[in-house]
Amino acid sequence: MPTLLIRMAAPFQAWGIDSKFETRRTGREPSKSGIVGFLAAAMGYRRNEDDKIAELSRLNIGIRVDKEGQLLRDYHTICDPKCPRVTKYVTNRYYLSDAIFLVGVESDDGELIEGLANALEHPVFPLFLGRRSCPPTLPICLRTRETCLKDSLEAEPWLLPEWRRNKESSAQYRFVMDANEPGGKTAVVQDLPLSFNPEHRKFGYRLVREYGKTNTESADEKPQAFHDAFAELG
Repeated sequence: MPTLLIRMAAPFQAWGIDSKFETRRTGREPSKSGIVGFLAAAMGYRRNEDDKIAELSRLNIGIRVDKEGQLLRDYHTICDPKCPRVTKYVTNRYYLSDAIFLVGVESDDGELIEGLANALEHPVFPLFLGRRSCPPTLPICLRTRETCLKDSLEAEPWLLPEWRRNKESSAQYRFVMDANEPGGKTAVVQDLPLSFNPEHRKFGYRLVREYGKTNTESADEKPQAFHDAFAELG
């Protein structure tokens, strides 16, 4: 089955699946609901188009963590304009800083995969990595492979720029994959989007499996002294 490979990288990302009220958390990697929302925005789907969202939710999705992000807390206080010295409301918003993910999307519908690839090159709505304050850096759409999801993720070259590679930065990849059946190292998470309609948001449960694999590209790398601060803007 064809697999579409997507690069998700930015100064900040936020992937919450259980955030409520004053505390807005983030997961360690992109959530399936976040990825489905990302693809839906590229395709131009509206939040109340439940059938189209359900179609994207059936995609088999996997993630390879090329660089773990650093957790960052953004502390907010909101004051009453009539009494600015008195704190009215406090929120804590968490982000992943400087993370890089390789996301794979697999389907037996080749036309859908091709349509998603074209949409990511020419998105209808702006694309964000979890929150509107987190636009992605380029490139986003990498390629389509005619191999299964697992093989595609494992075969793709390391996404970390060469000048940042060293022995400590990523000796082992971490993979988070959709699982078809329970058992082994699987977990159940409430992260299956059924509806993004603001009037009745609904999320189901899905199985995920996590495993690690040695990153052979990092084994013989040596630290580089050169640092191009504008490399991501090229």
